[in-house]
Amino acid sequence: MAKNEKPDAFVTEITPRSQDFSRWYLDVVRKAELADYSPVKGCMVIRPYGYAIWELIQQALDKEIKRTGHVNAYFPLFIPNSLLTKEAEHVEGFSPQVAYVTHAGGEELEEKLVVRPTSEAIIGVMYAKWIQSWRDLPMLLNQWANVVRWEKVTRPFLRTTEFLWQEGHTAHETAEEAEAETRKMLDVYTNLCASLLAMPVVKGIKSESEKFAGALRTYSIEAMMGDGRALQAGTSHNLGQNFAKAFDITFQARDKSVQHVWGTSWGVTTRLVGAIIMTHGDDSGLVLPPAVAPYQVVVVPIGRDNWRETVLPKAQEMQQQLEAAGIRVTLDEREERPGWKFSEWEMRGVPLRLEIGPKDIEKGQVLLARRDTREKLGVPMEGLAAKVRELLDDIQRGLLAKAIAFREAHTHRADDYETFKTTMEGRPGFVIAPWCGEAECEAQVKTDTQATIRNMPLDGAAPAKGCVRCGKPAVAEAWFAKAY
Repeated sequence: MAKNEKPDAFVTEITPRSQDFSRWYLDVVRKAELADYSPVKGCMVIRPYGYAIWELIQQALDKEIKRTGHVNAYFPLFIPNSLLTKEAEHVEGFSPQVAYVTHAGGEELEEKLVVRPTSEAIIGVMYAKWIQSWRDLPMLLNQWANVVRWEKVTRPFLRTTEFLWQEGHTAHETAEEAEAETRKMLDVYTNLCASLLAMPVVKGIKSESEKFAGALRTYSIEAMMGDGRALQAGTSHNLGQNFAKAFDITFQARDKSVQHVWGTSWGVTTRLVGAIIMTHGDDSGLVLPPAVAPYQVVVVPIGRDNWRETVLPKAQEMQQQLEAAGIRVTLDEREERPGWKFSEWEMRGVPLRLEIGPKDIEKGQVLLARRDTREKLGVPMEGLAAKVRELLDDIQRGLLAKAIAFREAHTHRADDYETFKTTMEGRPGFVIAPWCGEAECEAQVKTDTQATIRNMPLDGAAPAKGCVRCGKPAVAEAWFAKAY
């Protein structure tokens, strides 16, 4: 709690989502103690509660990355400027966001250094040293790191100058292997968002204008936030041989010829924490899916002046029972009144609140309050852990189902431009429309409506009508939205 801040203010002063979604989001980030602003403009300090959420995402994803055959490594934060400039499209794409080191040790550097905006360049140089033969392939590396992109407009977790992420970088013998790798990691991200974050996503291919600088193809997963805006939640890039040629990453093939490798890169960031807030949160604050909740249960003892002698021992026993079953639990034994504690833990999004008082002890039961539905249940102490696990699983499923229903209710179709523009007014969610594939139409749509093509689903239907803007034959049904 901030100095001089009243307890009541700590849990009540959250702007309603319907009044100002952006302010609501910032209020939740601050009051739930997820992050705070740093002295450096655009950078955030991730506080322990926010970092605990990221750690749970990280642990689950790291397990999947390793399960699919990748290993972790680490590459330097600083990259010689000459390396970044080797791939022309890449450097052009990142140039506005690059931060440089020009002086160090009291002297001007002979060559300025780039503060890592992404690692294709430095990893490309090392791959050129390490890869000699087809026997060295595939090379499947991942790193957990921080990156710096000098952003003009920032918002905690969603877009910051420095952020945390994982970036996978792989090299393959054939184009087919690289494409399979790119799609496989897209699927890993898709499944992770659904199972862990309870957040459904649309997976698809980006348009040429939206693809990663230097990539052959970029695929993304797009999620729908609670205000009707879309959020790019992760990307997977087929780099083709662009970086291999720029950094001379070659290998002796099985037929003795010398060939360039085929590359991929893919990543998700701390933006996922922001996605959780905006997908599930409500006017009372956070609503955390149990899979990523630092505490899945908060135990709140209730009683009179002697509650520490009469109720606390039993509350501690309940805590230990749940922890022994692998459930993440915190016991709130502060001297605040119970109602205040209830409000605070609601604001922090803890999935289940366990209340226990003298009468509950007499009855051999506890009271469980769900954060998602606010339903309260009297549950016997006997077999409590199994019941809690059952409820946590139900909350996880329910949040995903609710998010899917919200996305479906905010997904529309438009076949003509007037309908498209009318539908795009406000923040309607996704609008599916046929697109001719031409950048001119894509740019005009953005100018007219502020909407962009988020992606074109891989399993999308073939367009039955002409381009929504120009009427020419359409190449795909694109998912448009206003986005973060």
